[in-house]
Amino acid sequence: MLTGRQTCIFKAIVDEFTRTAEPVGSKRLMDLLDFRCSSATIRNEMAALEELGLLEKTHTSSGRIPSSKGYRFYVENLMEKQLDEGVKNSLQNVFRERHYSMDEIVKKSCDILSQMTSLTSIVLGPDSEYQTLQHIQLFPLNERSAVAVFITDHGHTENKTFYFPTDVSVEDIKTCCNLLNDKLMGTAINEVVDKLQEIKPLLASHVARHEVLFEAFVNAFMKFATNHVYCSGQANMLYQPEFADIEKLKELMKMLEDSSLFRQIANHEGNLCIEIGGENELIQMDDVAVVSSRFKVNSKEEGELMIVGPTRMQYSKVVALMEYMSKVLEDLYREGNG
Repeated sequence: MLTGRQTCIFKAIVDEFTRTAEPVGSKRLMDLLDFRCSSATIRNEMAALEELGLLEKTHTSSGRIPSSKGYRFYVENLMEKQLDEGVKNSLQNVFRERHYSMDEIVKKSCDILSQMTSLTSIVLGPDSEYQTLQHIQLFPLNERSAVAVFITDHGHTENKTFYFPTDVSVEDIKTCCNLLNDKLMGTAINEVVDKLQEIKPLLASHVARHEVLFEAFVNAFMKFATNHVYCSGQANMLYQPEFADIEKLKELMKMLEDSSLFRQIANHEGNLCIEIGGENELIQMDDVAVVSSRFKVNSKEEGELMIVGPTRMQYSKVVALMEYMSKVLEDLYREGNG
């Protein structure tokens, strides 16, 4: 249990370090604290906080920085979530400007989060387990490519561009599209690939280049069923002092490119996870922190927002922004479903 003075000193160190990325010394704390305290007293209290495992001393400075345990203590006990009304109004106005599809809203949310936090944001769209295919529309671009638009019963749409290794006639593309609409409408998204295998002989009897088209559709549906992950602001990590080490940065970029990894992080198996009230969590992995917030798409499905950054992030701002953005998304999904 911390004393009142230790709590004030510890909170001041966390707030200052997350703002500047510079270790905080006793002289700087004398200016930050709203009560008078000698430099020697502050150093003693910092030493006590270090013994408790809440602070660490760096090799390059006499100042202290929060430890992983310290950040956890701060988030669980001291964090004051802050989001001013101007930011709330700005977020609301962005989505009122025009009618967005739900996919556009998710991507727009991702971009806004990365811009407002100067970190990397990820949005995990709802899994396809509860969605069914309603319609496929194919638009031939030329004899070697076409764009397919898939639409589900929940209004989720996705565009996929096909590139064929050999020429395929426009007539074959149209016949294939009509056949798939007839046989696949109402099929659960995660069952479409299996259903495609069943109707492959039928496709072969009606379409000349059926093998080429079949492979293109199977590949597209596999991506459609698994790839509802949007990432924005990866370049923001270049400006974080923690990732000045090129090897560390490479590891982080590799992680950000692995969409399947974020599904695993969402389940936080093997990672330290802290509940930050309700639907929000903090996950720590080495020098990286992930703040996540779930949002309800409907009674059965959830999506998830994530902010990825160094453990030194402004948690009060990030968590407040995530909570509010989740509520905005829930409201928009409710309006869309209505």
